[in-house]
Amino acid sequence: MEAAKAKAKARGVEPGARRGRITGGGAGANGQSPRRRRWSGPGADTRDPQPLGRLASRLAVDRGWNTRLANGQVFGHWARLVGDEVAEHAQPVALKDGELTVRASSTAWATQLRLLQGQLLTKIAAGVGHGVVKRMRIQGPTAPSWRKGPRHVPGRGPRDTYG
Repeated sequence: MEAAKAKAKARGVEPGARRGRITGGGAGANGQSPRRRRWSGPGADTRDPQPLGRLASRLAVDRGWNTRLANGQVFGHWARLVGDEVAEHAQPVALKDGELTVRASSTAWATQLRLLQGQLLTKIAAGVGHGVVKRMRIQGPTAPSWRKGPRHVPGRGPRDTYG
């Protein structure tokens, strides 16, 4: 080993220094061409495989789908967000500009939902994210229309309550 070190010193090469590979122009400090791919090594790299969830969320952010996905989560996870009992008697109808329209199965449940509105908004914000649902509009069941046909009597019609 000593003889090899002495011979290298005689040629002008410092012992222990590694020689880079001779390439065409543009070789980097380590002797490799910048165009040549290198291994990413043990650390994180942009070329490493990414989890599918991270790629999907990045795609949603790039395409501007975040608000639509959050709106879809309100409808898709309704029973989990508000609870099974409430979900049995109330269904989300529309979500536009932060206002969620909910249709109740009866007028009694519509009143109950109006009383629980603050708690429901808190649960929805915890499950989906803040700012997705800002207000709720609660509707009772719809009554049938009695104004049918070409000959109807003008006026208020029957005053029975439905639901």
